[in-house]
Amino acid sequence: MAAQPDSQRETSRSQAKETRRKALLSAAAGLFAENGFRSVSLEDLGAAAGVSGPAVYRHFPGKQAVLGELLLSVSRDLLEGGLDVVDRAKDPADALAGLIRFHVDFALNNPDVIRVQDQDFSSLAEEDQSTVRKLQGRYVEVWVGVLQRLYPASEEAGLRVRAHAAFGLINSTPHALRSHGRRVAARTARPVLEQMALAALTAFD
Repeated sequence: MAAQPDSQRETSRSQAKETRRKALLSAAAGLFAENGFRSVSLEDLGAAAGVSGPAVYRHFPGKQAVLGELLLSVSRDLLEGGLDVVDRAKDPADALAGLIRFHVDFALNNPDVIRVQDQDFSSLAEEDQSTVRKLQGRYVEVWVGVLQRLYPASEEAGLRVRAHAAFGLINSTPHALRSHGRRVAARTARPVLEQMALAALTAFD
């Protein structure tokens, strides 16, 4: 059998490294959500991801860096995804409906990450806290911008409150149900959350 070219071997190694890195982040989300950041060790993370504790250092300089990348990557994905939804929308109403669908999908698929954000944000390094706040602030403004196009006579501050209220509704429901021991299928939860969020965002006197 012919030897694999160096470029292919390097690509394979890079892909394997990225796969392990994603596995570590996925394991971290579950462990941090269940036990809290301070109670989870690098050995716990490695074991959950199928690697040794010291091997975690090949991907992250420490546990705090894992937490940072977990919340930073999610914040970047939300902003990029929200901007893409708006870019693809045919009009403001379509953009708002798309943003709601996008965020509901995120919440249903990432309840552990939302819980980690709520309970362990203060454990982030200060620089990461600042970056996460900026990214999430920009994501909020994507929603506010769409609402302003739909309701140009409304005050911007009030529209911002509506956006935050919608996030609270959407984000809290999936992990609140789990914490009470009740698992609800996404096909059941999704239309309810979408309808309620739309009603909250568009209920004007």
